Amino acid sequence: MDLETLWNHIHDERESLAVTLGELSSEQWQVESLCPGWTVKDVAAHVISNPQIGWSAMPGMALRNLGRGYNSMIFREVRRLGRTRSCEQILTDYATYADSRRHVPVTTNVEPLIDALVHHQDVVRPLGRAHEMDPGAASVAADRVRRLAFLMGSRDVVRRVRMEATDVDWVRGTGPTLRGPMQELLMVCAGRARVAADLAGDGLALLA
Repeated sequence: MDLETLWNHIHDERESLAVTLGELSSEQWQVESLCPGWTVKDVAAHVISNPQIGWSAMPGMALRNLGRGYNSMIFREVRRLGRTRSCEQILTDYATYADSRRHVPVTTNVEPLIDALVHHQDVVRPLGRAHEMDPGAASVAADRVRRLAFLMGSRDVVRRVRMEATDVDWVRGTGPTLRGPMQELLMVCAGRARVAADLAGDGLALLA
């Protein structure tokens, strides 16, 4: 996928997430997301923080999290953002930064896409809502997530199954087959197999 198309998908997904968030009640903002320990509000703040974190913010993050691993640092920083920003401020951030092309230093251009796609699902699914990803965008995100599986807690599954999308030309891996919509395969790659739906194949047994 060319860079222009990639950023268009990122911007579209951020804008769509902003619409979702704007429809929520104050109680729904406090619902536990699919990310353990993070509320919907925490996740919302995290997604739109991506274009706001530049090199100048890195020393402070490092100092606040001395001696902690990457996942622990992200967990703490997201909780801090969710508790220091109001819902109104977060929605304002989306209006300001939804079309930004900045991203966290040392990450690739694909990480903002992963954040927007996967975290949108982290928000809507616990609320009983649905949002469809663009399959092509989801396939690009999944290829990157597979490389980051050691951080996502999905490395064993990614290494042991053959994933085959039913709505886009995308086949990855070897082993028992796991077949289904691209967005559900992305959720599996991102460590969210417990909520992935509409999957079939003998690889299903390995998700347990």
